[in-house]
Amino acid sequence: MKRIFIKKAIRFLTLSVAAFTILSCVGVVLYKWINPPITPLMIMRLFEGAGKIEKNWQNYEDISPNIFKACIAAEDARFLRHEGIDWKAVEAAKRYNKIYNGKKIRGASTITMQTAKNVFLWNGKNFVRKGLEAYFTVLIEAVWGKKRILEVYVNVVEWGNGIYGVEAASQKYFKKSASKLTKREAALLAATLPNPRRFFPDKPSKYIKNRADKIQNRMAAIALPRTSSGKK
Repeated sequence: MKRIFIKKAIRFLTLSVAAFTILSCVGVVLYKWINPPITPLMIMRLFEGAGKIEKNWQNYEDISPNIFKACIAAEDARFLRHEGIDWKAVEAAKRYNKIYNGKKIRGASTITMQTAKNVFLWNGKNFVRKGLEAYFTVLIEAVWGKKRILEVYVNVVEWGNGIYGVEAASQKYFKKSASKLTKREAALLAATLPNPRRFFPDKPSKYIKNRADKIQNRMAAIALPRTSSGKK
């Protein structure tokens, strides 16, 4: 009986892993061409009582390059140079966290990792979720490419209570389309990303203003991924 149970358990586990792998790969491939209609975070916020979801998908070409540069400058300076996981940032975060012994925490999430989490997973810091995040990070880097990752990221990221994506954020805070965002407005939006439900780009605190200054200064050195035609 024990052997039969073990065999059945192994078979069930094997089939579950195979099914998950197939479904996750299909999902990643579909989302290369189809825009995610909703994310786990959006659903979670609804259950938390966040009210309606404000979002309006915009294609990469219809979004100001300023917001892409600002997000890279703020969140992931080596975005174009890593393959999803920035191992240099991981090591730097380990050293930083060891020095401060938990009093200050520095993460090493890349834009790709954040996109993987936002689109496919839930919030949390346990090993299972982090492992799945790494798995999806590798997949979307391989299948989507940098341009699509940036496009999805700025369209699904949370930018306030019930506000998702740069178009909804731009309309909410600056009363204009995301295609018209200035460098300063983009820097202010990116500056709030560590805690978008606490900070507001249209009414920036001193901390957000200083952070936006640093982001804006870095933006000039930020390159964007090239399209197949060679145009940025």
